[in-house]
Amino acid sequence: MRLRALLETGSLGLRLLTGEEELDRGVRGVMTTDLRDPGRYLSGDELVLTGLAWYRAPEDAGPFVAVLTKAGVAGLAAGEAELGLVPEPLVRACAEHGLPLFAVTEDVAFATVTEHVLRQVSQERAGDLAAVVDRHRRMMSGGPTGGGPDVVLDLLGSDLDLRAWVLSVTGRTVAGPGAVTGTERGTSADGGGPAAGSAEAKGRPLPDDVRSRLAAAHLTTVRTPSSGHRSHLLTTGGATYSLFPVRGAGPTDEVPGRAALSDWFLVVEDDARDWPEERLDLLHGVTQLIAVERERRDAARTVRRRLATEVLELLHTAAPPAEIAARLRVAAPVLLPGLGSAPQWQVVVARLDGARYEDGRECRSLLEEILLDPRTTGADTADRVAVTHSGGEAVALVPLPALPQRDHGTGGTADGTDAPDASRAAPAADVEESAYGADEAPAHPGPLPVAGPGPGGLDAGTLLAAVREPLERGLPEGTRLTFGVSATVRSASGLHGALEEARHARRVAAARDGRVCAAGHEELASHVLLLPFVPDDVRRAFTARLLAPLREYDRRHRAELLPTLAAFLDADGSWTRCASRLHLHVNTLRYRMGRIEQLTGRDLSRLEDKLDFFLALRLS
Repeated sequence: MRLRALLETGSLGLRLLTGEEELDRGVRGVMTTDLRDPGRYLSGDELVLTGLAWYRAPEDAGPFVAVLTKAGVAGLAAGEAELGLVPEPLVRACAEHGLPLFAVTEDVAFATVTEHVLRQVSQERAGDLAAVVDRHRRMMSGGPTGGGPDVVLDLLGSDLDLRAWVLSVTGRTVAGPGAVTGTERGTSADGGGPAAGSAEAKGRPLPDDVRSRLAAAHLTTVRTPSSGHRSHLLTTGGATYSLFPVRGAGPTDEVPGRAALSDWFLVVEDDARDWPEERLDLLHGVTQLIAVERERRDAARTVRRRLATEVLELLHTAAPPAEIAARLRVAAPVLLPGLGSAPQWQVVVARLDGARYEDGRECRSLLEEILLDPRTTGADTADRVAVTHSGGEAVALVPLPALPQRDHGTGGTADGTDAPDASRAAPAADVEESAYGADEAPAHPGPLPVAGPGPGGLDAGTLLAAVREPLERGLPEGTRLTFGVSATVRSASGLHGALEEARHARRVAAARDGRVCAAGHEELASHVLLLPFVPDDVRRAFTARLLAPLREYDRRHRAELLPTLAAFLDADGSWTRCASRLHLHVNTLRYRMGRIEQLTGRDLSRLEDKLDFFLALRLS
């Protein structure tokens, strides 16, 4: 806004003392000070308000005005309450430096002037930003641009002082502070620090736990028919965030909750309840712009989805391995551009059970996001999976960089054929925060997701840990997500077995308690595979026969026989190790184990009886 506009606002009680020729100066902020030298706190273009407490003698005026002039302030407004008038030396100093000077009458509070200026400046900035957003939207509607949502979020920060992020439903940072685009990953040219534009350069990211809570809150609120495009609030970690859904014009957006699983959403660190309608309309425009980027990403997945559909159809029709191999040769360069050798493959099968998710489309979108992993960032994060849906389940075809030609336990055989087998399965990642084995580096250009496929393959537990919290909190009541992960295979002949293995692992996950569960191929060679499929009546009879006498004794005598039995079996029957873990004397432990044998008629020195107890505890 201009200084002239302030002078023309009668309610502010401003009177011009000098500087009429400078009234067209722009004002971008307000600062109130009574310091003799406030220069360190000035950034330029402010209207400075002062009560003149710093003024003690005529010679004080010149240095004070010189500091303001050097800082490039727009003007000075001096209150008359302290001295009854504005001192003449101050008027002369402002005239000499060409600084507009106003007198503020005694009955007008500085807070009134400050509020008026900030309101006018905010509205003008919002109008300017709205024009930029509208122009950017028109640019993006004609085709992809290099900026994406980060450009608009930067404008929100620079022009409206709003910190904002775009997140996915798993809590992954798509844009905003902490997001790193594909062209920005890595280090500087000399290897001495983060690249320009990296997460460190872009500002403080949202903590992991905050992102999880925000994602859960978004999923919870968008399920209601009345949510529309309204913002929702969440206060966590001492800060208040406003959440705005990012929705396109697709047909599923008309059904509350359905499109939410493929949505992004905009997070602003502020309380939107206090915003004027103009700013709310602006943020709605920002979400529409971000929706364009999301729809562009979805369109880019069309080819990968079609490839997955074609491979799945070949597997269902028992096509010859040579035909499947030909289709995989087409898929490999699309999913891993620049790969010099044929990759390995894994299969992930997921299912959403709930009234809203019958056809598998929403599960497909959710699985695509899960396989990106929340710890990867950026709207342009490369998709390296092909996902399709069929019969209510989503199926992902995951390419892995080919391992060097030595035995890595990936299921390959001497003649080049393979079948998923846990005894030959690729090991899960054993390096914290990485899916790569300790000896291996990525054999393809660019990084893969942190919890995503490295040479060792996907790990079901790592994927589950990354997404469980927001999804368990945010999925609708009565909805469950289960997924299973196969071992890696090297050839087309093993892909059908990998698909069945992933489906079997998903059924193992489905037999567990919890709204979000996963299982990996390594569990299919364990007793864990058998336990979920024991009929309920058999389960109850077996556990009651062995454990009911111990439960009753513990209830009556508080003897802790059941915990002692579990600890004994966990210690592999070692008396000293078990006694140490329970902080008991070995003789006390022997007494308890003897009581267990007496109550159940079993002999804990026999392997068969140990095994029965072990299974009974697991089944219970």
